[in-house]
Amino acid sequence: MIQLLIANSAPMPASLNPKSERIDVRASTPVKQLLQEAARVSHKNVSEFLLDAGINAANQALADRTKFDLSKETWTAFQKALDQPVKPKPKLKKLLSDKGLLG
Repeated sequence: MIQLLIANSAPMPASLNPKSERIDVRASTPVKQLLQEAARVSHKNVSEFLLDAGINAANQALADRTKFDLSKETWTAFQKALDQPVKPKPKLKKLLSDKGLLG
């Protein structure tokens, strides 16, 4: 499996980032109790549990934009497609060279 990682997309390890920012969250009593119980069974405090879960969710949400896993065959096909000469597209050329409605 080949992984492409867009430059500057990987987060720095937490140990290199001192904690200087605060995040406040409001939750209902049942949600707070749920988070406290989940943190307890994970051997973490609630802040650690929420940060870990939030960082994982953020990385997952952004993964579509920063990381692509390709098989060797797919990577080879992708490279081959990029190496193909550009095919002429006369209709596109005409569209881009004609003046539009606004001049």
